[in-house]
Formats: sequence, C-alpha cells, structure tokens
Amino acid sequence: MYKLLDKLICLLATTLHFVWNFHCYSVLLIWKRKFYTAWISKEFAACGKQSKFYGFKALYGAKYCTIGSGVRVGADVVLEVYDRYMDQHFNPHFSIGNDSCIGDDSHLTCINEIRIGNNVRMGRKIFITDNAHGASDPALLDIRPNLRPMVSKGPVIIEDNAWIGEMVCIMPGVTIGRGAIIGANAVVTKDVPPYSLVGGNPARVIKQLR
Repeated sequence: MYKLLDKLICLLATTLHFVWNFHCYSVLLIWKRKFYTAWISKEFAACGKQSKFYGFKALYGAKYCTIGSGVRVGADVVLEVYDRYMDQHFNPHFSIGNDSCIGDDSHLTCINEIRIGNNVRMGRKIFITDNAHGASDPALLDIRPNLRPMVSKGPVIIEDNAWIGEMVCIMPGVTIGRGAIIGANAVVTKDVPPYSLVGGNPARVIKQLR
C-alpha cells in the first residue's frame, strides 16, 4: 500500500509541475516580496527607495529605525529596538545606509545605537547587539537573567564598505572600520581598524589590507 501511495504522490507532483513549476513559484515570491516591502516600509521612521524586505521574523521599535536606499534585508531577520525594558527607558536609534544588506536569519538588538554605513555586506545569521542583561556584574548573578537591567557599553558602528561573514557576533561598544573584512564565525569584542582582515573568537587582526 505504501508503494502505491508513493507512486501516486510522485505522479501528482509530476502532473502539478507541468502546471506550476519552480519558475512560476519564483515569480509569485517576487510579487509577494514587492507587496511586503511596500507594506512594511511604512513602519520605519524613514525608508529609502528600492529597498527590499524578504520578511521579518520579528520587528520591534521600527519607528526608531532609518533605512537607506537600495537596502536588502533577508528572510527571518529579528530586529529589536527597545525604548523601554521593565522600569528602564532608552533613546535608541538604528540606521542602515544605502546599498547595504543584512543576511537571512540575522538578529540585531538595540537600546542605544546601531549604525551601519553604506555598501556594507553581511552574511547569514549575523548577531549584532549594543546591550546585555546586567553584563557580568557579580551583584546581579543571583537574579534571573531576564530580570536583570539592560545595560549598553556603547553604540555599534559599522563603517562604509565593511564585509561581515556568516555567523559573526558583534558585541556592544565596537566600531568596525571602513573596508574591514570580518571572517565567518568571528566574535568581535574590540574595535576593528579600517581595511583590516579579522577573525577568530575573540576576533583579532590577521592582516592589514591597506
């Protein structure tokens, strides 16, 4: 019986493919993305022309976000910009410049400032944060992490033309210089000089490119 069912499923899939193949599906996705982009772009404080959004997994505090022109934000991105947490209040700002992109499945969280420049390319599963729950204060370690106050060591700034590899973590208070390259899986805890190649955990300068 299972063999018969398997054959029927294969026959049905083959038949449907003549009517609705992958090209048709791709065209549908393009129009879906166009509709979604036109709809979600109205959430932001400002959004430039020709930007593309492939579908946020979560979006908080869009009114504090400025999006440039020609930006691409991949699928299932989590963007969290918080102006308050429990009894705390913040003045956050998130911005991304022209022709920059955020890869699929990335997570960005902001209570202070995350500023991404122009022509910045980011791979998939990037994590960028300007904050932490109580950092490593010994007095707070006996409190549940989600009940600890949120603190920021400083803004995250990524300057123009930087290239961020897949699964990179960029921690609070870090500036990544213009034209820098961050290797995949790096954990960036300190400033990165312009035009340098860095990698590792914690990330270190491997080579100065200019």
